[in-house]
Amino acid sequence: MKEKLAPLWVLLAGVLWGTTGTAQTYAPDAAHPIAVGAARLAVGGLSLLLVAILFGQLNLRNWPIKVTVAAALCMAAYQPLFFTAVQQTGVAVGTVIAIGSAPLLSGALEWLLLKKTPSKGWWISTLLSIIGCFLLFFNKGAANADPTGIFMALGAGLSFAVYTIVSKGLVHTASSLSVVAVVFTLSAVFLSPVLFFYDMSWMAEPGGLAVSLHLGLLATGAAYLLFAKALVHVPSSTAVTLALAEPLTAAMLGVVLVREQLDLLSWAGVSCLILGIGFLAVFSRRDRAEKVVKQSAGFKKTL
Repeated sequence: MKEKLAPLWVLLAGVLWGTTGTAQTYAPDAAHPIAVGAARLAVGGLSLLLVAILFGQLNLRNWPIKVTVAAALCMAAYQPLFFTAVQQTGVAVGTVIAIGSAPLLSGALEWLLLKKTPSKGWWISTLLSIIGCFLLFFNKGAANADPTGIFMALGAGLSFAVYTIVSKGLVHTASSLSVVAVVFTLSAVFLSPVLFFYDMSWMAEPGGLAVSLHLGLLATGAAYLLFAKALVHVPSSTAVTLALAEPLTAAMLGVVLVREQLDLLSWAGVSCLILGIGFLAVFSRRDRAEKVVKQSAGFKKTL
């Protein structure tokens, strides 16, 4: 049952992540993008750590330190890169470039570093999703082709791709809750110097507090916990492609709440994203069914 629900967990995590860019637009004007990222990690990491302690799932004995540090550094880097990109390019475009580039980067890294060739379904769904991202990128109503913002978004995509691959190994050595609790608490520590360079008084305002709690508890704590649980059953390249529900959600929220404009070309891009995500979800289920059949056949032969 958990294996069947794993793709759904990734999609739900993607929807929660898709609210981050929109949430940032509701933060007080004094909230710098890097400060918003630091607040997100602080609230998310500490809340996850508290839950892990309360449920008795925090066991640091024989913990893989190097892999954990790598995952934490990726998340610490992702925050300022992503929030700066969203500020400079818009919610829809910044999120689309950041997460839209992640599947290709993840598949390429798995291919080059892990010698693992992505499945045929991944290639087709990723191609559809990338086409969708490009169509969204060419939206003239909301896109701001700022080179720095685009570079930041691509950097965020690379950080997310590496985090996914690294976390794939972590979730097999400890519980999903303890993994995200340790990784995000450590990420918050890495970004803690930001607290001394940027004004954080905006967090005391009602709007700032609401944004911080949403980003930390829902868009970080709940979302990454679901994502970590799914990684136990879903390949990292597949998980990153399914996570394209994030730019889809961001684009929709950008239109409805932030009043960003999407033209016909951009709506075509949204349709391609939906097809890509849906195709991969169906293909992943078929792959798992074929795997079960092969395992059953192998078991019968041994008898």
